[in-house]
Amino acid sequence: MRAGRLWYNAPMAWLECVPNVSDGRDPRVLDRMTARLSGTPGVRLLDVHRDADHHRSVFTLVGEPPALTDAILGLCDEAMPAIDLRRHQGAHPRIGAVDVVPFVPVGHATMDEAVAAARTTGRAIAERFGIPVLLYEEAATAPHRRRLEAVRRGRFEGLAEKLRSPGWQPDFGPPAPHPTFGAVAVGARRILVAYNINLATDRLDVAAAVAAAVRESSGGLPHVKAMAVALPARGLVQVSMNLTRVDATPIADVFDAVAREAARHGVAVADSEVVGLVPAAALAAVAARALRIAAWNPDKILDSRLLPD
Repeated sequence: MRAGRLWYNAPMAWLECVPNVSDGRDPRVLDRMTARLSGTPGVRLLDVHRDADHHRSVFTLVGEPPALTDAILGLCDEAMPAIDLRRHQGAHPRIGAVDVVPFVPVGHATMDEAVAAARTTGRAIAERFGIPVLLYEEAATAPHRRRLEAVRRGRFEGLAEKLRSPGWQPDFGPPAPHPTFGAVAVGARRILVAYNINLATDRLDVAAAVAAAVRESSGGLPHVKAMAVALPARGLVQVSMNLTRVDATPIADVFDAVAREAARHGVAVADSEVVGLVPAAALAAVAARALRIAAWNPDKILDSRLLPD
């Protein structure tokens, strides 16, 4: 079955899982991970996004919870001998070789099912590999541990001290980082869009100013998380974002805000990219806006009307 036809026959209790791995440069390692995930019974690997500058790869999977747990254990098994965070240098913050493992309800699946899958998988990772696991978002065990950026603050280099701090003991596993692997953040969340806008300059200070202007935490757009990243391979800088509610803050609004803020610094947008997969409605809304379609309604998307209720 082709990935594009998946949901016509897929069980509606499936979850999406989007593990992020701290390697975007070694094709041999990433090919082994891809093969391990795609070969897991009951799992469909829908997308692989590799980024050398971020030194990070993002895999998008769907399946029933037990199969996804098996897939993540296999991914950790591949990462354990292959990734040493003591030698890892990349633009993206990270605490682990397999850095973050979110479970997302899709179709008729519920957030409770995603939370249960996250906690089951987190416990299994800790028990099998002796790796500390921190739960986040809907699976978090305390309010201050909900936001992924709070869990990851301090990165791998500050992880040992963090895990000794009050309120930051691991949910599962040992109280200290694995020496080469670090820790894993496992969570449950809603669908988000990972969206990056590249600026036609190598000035990281400009990207940082634009990121600060558009992200919610510093008074920018609601439901937008943003950071500045250098892309030395292209001679550009990037505003790297997670859009957590594209229904409330559409992609087009984010693009316009970034372009406007960059222009204030005399910088143009070079291009943009989506990391992983994106709901059809989110891009259809962009097209509807560009074409000035009157009275736009997501129900006009043919593909969504063909899906089972």
